Amino acid sequence: MPHKIAVLPGDGIGPEVTAEAVKVLKAVTGDLEFEETLVGGAAYDATGHPLPDETLKLCRKADAVLLGAVGGPKWDAVEPKELRPEVGALLTLRKKLDLYANLRPARIFKPLMDASPIRFGPSGPIDLIIVRELTGGIYFGDHYRQRSGEEAVDTCRYTREQIRRVAECAFEIARLRKKTVVCVDKANVLETSRLWREVLNEVKDDYKDVELSFMLVDNCAMQLVRDPGQFDVILTENMFGDILSDEAGQITGSLGLLPSASLSGAISDRRLTLGDADESPVVFGLYEPVHGSAPDIAGQGKANPLGAILSAAMMLRYSFGMDAEADVIENAVESLLEQGVRTPDLGGTATTEDVGGSVASRV
Repeated sequence: MPHKIAVLPGDGIGPEVTAEAVKVLKAVTGDLEFEETLVGGAAYDATGHPLPDETLKLCRKADAVLLGAVGGPKWDAVEPKELRPEVGALLTLRKKLDLYANLRPARIFKPLMDASPIRFGPSGPIDLIIVRELTGGIYFGDHYRQRSGEEAVDTCRYTREQIRRVAECAFEIARLRKKTVVCVDKANVLETSRLWREVLNEVKDDYKDVELSFMLVDNCAMQLVRDPGQFDVILTENMFGDILSDEAGQITGSLGLLPSASLSGAISDRRLTLGDADESPVVFGLYEPVHGSAPDIAGQGKANPLGAILSAAMMLRYSFGMDAEADVIENAVESLLEQGVRTPDLGGTATTEDVGGSVASRV
């Protein structure tokens, strides 16, 4: 049976880049079905809510979700804040769909080596993936301010199960790469970090082929600048992952090239179909480019669709086990860049459709 993809184009340049990702997916395989619906500011304008019930129902019926981008200045002042696209759509999707493991790869394509502000250190150019816990920590703890306004409190909270499940996801991904995991924390200060270390040392017994080490977050931030090539899989909690993934992404030299995935299961849970059409072959995930909605260039054909296209490749790899098809897309992107086909953010003149069409033709 075809895999069902819920397509949520969103706002700003979201519809433009998502259309090119769908174009490439259709070129690489006929084993996908697409259904599109509203989300974010576009949904708020049409229905009064950034995540309508019908959109959430479609996502829950799908095998994976392809998201463009949500939000923009137009909706920044919407009240209550739960109706703003970033909160009411994106954060709510993560919570409702239990998307607990966020994957952010950071890699420099050879043709764009000069675009990186940091060429590379002793270990070579950056090629890593950050696995960020997405449903716990300080973002989801208790928040309050004292009535006097003189004090505010944000609570960082983690359970053993929250840590264990994202750790298993990181170890499974490491098995697909160089078999090393660095857990980044602040265990010299934080009790939650000490709990992370306890759980990680338990989980590693089930992955004896993967090397585990620990690094304090301030040291990791420094090492990413000094020698980013030393890292393969970085596993960390919610807030640290938010910060470090942006730092790693900037080292690649182009935000428009960065994909991401948010998963609700470990890769080992994926069941590949072997002639049994009734068995689900997926780890459910939401896939989206790292960049925002960029309303200032929306509708002008200037948006770089490669982040969305590479997110689609991640979908094939991590949700459906279609590694060969994912490789084809990634190789097509590198071939395109080698030929000098680039959008304005990379110093070129190609349009969004030019780039998407060129990748699809190479596929």
